[in-house]
Amino acid sequence: MQQAWVYDISKIVAKFVEPIALLFFFFLFHLQLKVFQCYSDLLTSAKLSSDCTKLASSSQGNTIRIWDVASETTTQILYGHLNWVDDVQFSPKGDLLVSCSFDNTIRLWDVKSGQELHVIRGHTKNVTSAKFSPDGINLVSGSYDETIRIWDVEYGQQIHIMRGHSSYVCDVQFSPDGQHIVSASDDYTVGVWDVKSGERIYEWLGHLDCVKKAQFSPCCRYVVSCSNDKTIRIWDMASGKEMQKFEGHSRSVVDVKYTDVHTIVSCSNDKTIRIWDVKSGQTIQTLSGHSEWITGIDVSLCGNIIVSASLDHTIRLWGWCIKK
Repeated sequence: MQQAWVYDISKIVAKFVEPIALLFFFFLFHLQLKVFQCYSDLLTSAKLSSDCTKLASSSQGNTIRIWDVASETTTQILYGHLNWVDDVQFSPKGDLLVSCSFDNTIRLWDVKSGQELHVIRGHTKNVTSAKFSPDGINLVSGSYDETIRIWDVEYGQQIHIMRGHSSYVCDVQFSPDGQHIVSASDDYTVGVWDVKSGERIYEWLGHLDCVKKAQFSPCCRYVVSCSNDKTIRIWDMASGKEMQKFEGHSRSVVDVKYTDVHTIVSCSNDKTIRIWDVKSGQTIQTLSGHSEWITGIDVSLCGNIIVSASLDHTIRLWGWCIKK
C-alpha cells in the first residue's frame, strides 16, 4: 500500500468532519479536491485558516479575498492596500488576518467583518512578508529595506528592529516555540535570530542565488530553505551546518514547507509542486495541474492539506490519500 498526494480534474471527494480538516477516502492516485477560480486577480499567495474552513488570498491587484472552502466562494474582498499585496496569514485563532504590501504597510483585518483594524507603518520599502507569532501576540515582517521588525498585534507598535542582511528580505517566520525567527534574503543567506535579544545567531551561506523562503521544522531542530538556484536545503540548528540539498525542480523554487518532520513540500516556477522525503532527499511525488508559475503554497496544521496559488488565476487544494 502506498501513500500519495492526490489530484485529478474529474472528481471531488471531500468530507468535512469536526473543524480539524478534510478526510479523503478515495483510493486513486490522482484526484482533484478543490479549484478556486479568481479570474480578475494575479495571485501572490494563498493561506488556510487553522480549522481549514477558510482561505485567504493576496494579489497583484491590491486586494485580499477570503474564501469559504466548502462552497469555493468569496465571502469577503478586503480593500485598503495601495499596491501589490505580497503575503497574507491568518492568526492562530483565525479571527485576524495580516497582510503586507508593496505600499510599505502591514495591515491587520477582522476576518468576520472584513474591517481594517490597524495600518502598521515603519518599513521604508516594499514589505514582502508578515507572520504571526505562535501565540498570536506579535508579528514579524521583512522588507526591501533589508530589515526585520517585530510588532505588537494589539497596538501595532514596533518592538524590535533587526539589521544584518545586505539585500532585501524575502521571507520571515517564527519558530513553532516562538523563540527564534528565520529569514530568507536576496543576499543569498538564511538568517536565524533570537526573538528576545534581536541578535542574529546564524548566517547560513550555501545557496547560489536569492533565497525565497525559509521555515523551521515542527520540532524546531531544523530549517528548510528554497532559492532561485533551483535547490532546497536543510540546515541543522544544533551544529549550524547544512545537512542536505534537494534537487529536482527545473526553475526557481519559490516556496517550501514542512508537512511533518519527515516530509517537505515545495513549489516552483516550473509549474509543479513536489513532495520530498526528508531522510532520503528523494521526490515522493510531483503534482502537475497549474498552467502558469506557482507563487506560493500553504500546508494545514495537521499536514494533510496543501494549498497552492498560481498566476493561472487559480488556487488549488491537494490532499493526502492511500493508494492500494
